Amino acid sequence: MRRWAGISDAVRVLHLRRTGPVARGARAPGSAAVAAEGGAPVRGHDDDRRAAATAPRLDAADLGAELGARATLVQFSSAFCAPCRATRRVLGEVADLVPGVVHVEIDAEGHLQLVRALDVLKTPTVLVLDADGRVVRRAVGQPRKTDVIAALGEAV
Repeated sequence: MRRWAGISDAVRVLHLRRTGPVARGARAPGSAAVAAEGGAPVRGHDDDRRAAATAPRLDAADLGAELGARATLVQFSSAFCAPCRATRRVLGEVADLVPGVVHVEIDAEGHLQLVRALDVLKTPTVLVLDADGRVVRRAVGQPRKTDVIAALGEAV
């Protein structure tokens, strides 16, 4: 008997999105290949598994701003997102606190091509980039200041 017999496609897709690849590399239709690398979550639904081993590399042209000397905190926001305002404040405080770290906020509605390329599904989504622009951490939802500082430890 098949593992998914009797389970609706929607439930299977949700399960695969949360747990990553299952038996024989199966994955949800239309989803990107994912790697389930662990680590402490920043907060909310931790989406590190979407950042595959060959993490995308972003540069100043993609972001519309210069990368930080040590790390860059990229926030995808939308106009009517209440948690985005609090996230902006937290990331701005961390960027001011840690030398060489820059906070870049991107309007998700105005940059749909980048949103699709990075598989951003909700706002706020926060990406932590290293000095070379590679995504080292990813989280959805409003982060706590201590979690952001801990995540920066991987990038610097």
